[in-house]
Amino acid sequence: MTWTAPTVDRPDPPRVAGERIRLDTWLDFQRATLLSKCAALTAPQLAERPVATSELSLLGLVRHMAANERIWFRIRFARSDIDELYAAPGYPGGAEFALAVADDAEADFATYLAEIEQARLVVAGRPLDDTFGDATVTVDLRWLYAHMIDEYTRHNGHADVLRELVDGTTGY
Repeated sequence: MTWTAPTVDRPDPPRVAGERIRLDTWLDFQRATLLSKCAALTAPQLAERPVATSELSLLGLVRHMAANERIWFRIRFARSDIDELYAAPGYPGGAEFALAVADDAEADFATYLAEIEQARLVVAGRPLDDTFGDATVTVDLRWLYAHMIDEYTRHNGHADVLRELVDGTTGY
């Protein structure tokens, strides 16, 4: 039996809230939106590349965002000494799109969910004014939230188009 992506409930971000609650819930909303674009698709459908000139797939987007969760929250913000996800020889920017295959879909989704959980753990209790960076650029945790929300919204637009091309489903 072929693995199928689970359905998800998306949080309803509050209309009035403090800054931290607003950032946490909007980021979780965008994370859940990506998963909702994948919901009920089989592993082969998730790995399908419906645009002939592109390596984009829904599974590739899930892998890409898992890699972003790890890079930004764990490696850069928390300064964890861990490897990047999906690094492979011949793929200097990572192989999250090119090497996304149906056989790995369930494991890739588990990795994505684990990276989200780890991201939540490293920011728990940390002030939004906490900074990180290198010798040339310093940013704060507030910036990181805004960056990740932006990253998700851009890729959720891609996911919306990919989903429509895979099975005709549109909307939230």
